[in-house]
Amino acid sequence: MTAKVSPAAKKTLLILNCILLSIGTCGGPLIMRLYFIHGGTRVWLSSCLETAGWPLIIIVLIILYLHRRATQKDINNKRTTFIYMRPRLLCAVAFIGTLTGLDDYLYAYGVARLPVSTSALIIASQLGFTAFFAFILVKQKFTPYSINAVVLLTVGAAVLALHTSSDRPEGESKKRYVMGFVMTVAASALYGFVLPLIELTYNKAKQEITYTLVLEIQTIMSLFATIFCTVGMIFNNDFKVIPTEAAEFELGKAIYYLILCVSALCWQCFFLGAIGVIFCASSLLSGIIIAVLLPITEVLAVVCYKEKFQVEKGVSLVLSLWGFASYFYGEYKFTKNSKDKTYSSQQTMELDQVNV
Repeated sequence: MTAKVSPAAKKTLLILNCILLSIGTCGGPLIMRLYFIHGGTRVWLSSCLETAGWPLIIIVLIILYLHRRATQKDINNKRTTFIYMRPRLLCAVAFIGTLTGLDDYLYAYGVARLPVSTSALIIASQLGFTAFFAFILVKQKFTPYSINAVVLLTVGAAVLALHTSSDRPEGESKKRYVMGFVMTVAASALYGFVLPLIELTYNKAKQEITYTLVLEIQTIMSLFATIFCTVGMIFNNDFKVIPTEAAEFELGKAIYYLILCVSALCWQCFFLGAIGVIFCASSLLSGIIIAVLLPITEVLAVVCYKEKFQVEKGVSLVLSLWGFASYFYGEYKFTKNSKDKTYSSQQTMELDQVNV
């Protein structure tokens, strides 16, 4: 049960979350790859950074709590609620958070072995997984426009896949490259499952879903994902190696720690934006936005890291933008038809009242 939000507020919130998702989708992989290019080697550390920015959300939750306490009048003389999440929902979110931690590791392993452009094209297949699991878990309804968008974006990923073998980084063994490829596909499939699972959790929560509760869900998800990755760091002795790695980093010690901080911030924008878009729209839209931004990430990788840009990447970019436009045109037509039907119903009711 989602809390009622005015159309204008929901649209503003959707735009804000789309911006956050864009920052994370484009910035996260680039910053993570920058770490590996210049001497970083710790995969568990990189995976942990994907969700380690969760304390920032607690600051936002405290501000929202103080605002509620200052503005809301409590008729029943009860205290203003600080935590909305109930134990049943907490258990479900903790499970999703653990899955997210596993997905973080799979993805970080892929980024460590593959160029950004290659890992991005593999992650584009996530849209197909998201669409499949959204149909299974939340009975996602497809329109001709949304189906067209999924097909175009999937074809765009397939076109990019034509030249993956020529993208193997210099000095990377074929075995590790293939392993990175497999891990990234697994990450794509797992996150394609996680997005609809979050939407299913919203639907089965048995409590009102407000944006404050969405922030709480993101906090718990990130906390359990971070715990999962931190355990991996402990077993891999990452904490002992970090000072040495920072001292030997090609860009300097200060830049090393700056990259870690910016990486955590970018990835937190990604996850917060993803679940925010699910709250405002659907898991399918969240998957489509991620997919359409991946070719843009590739273009940025070509500019920043001088990666190869074959003709196939240009074709994929066009197909992705076309698919994105198709989806939103379908949403526009659906909204317009709904308004027309509502208006016609009101007109009919008024005529019936006049005749009576």
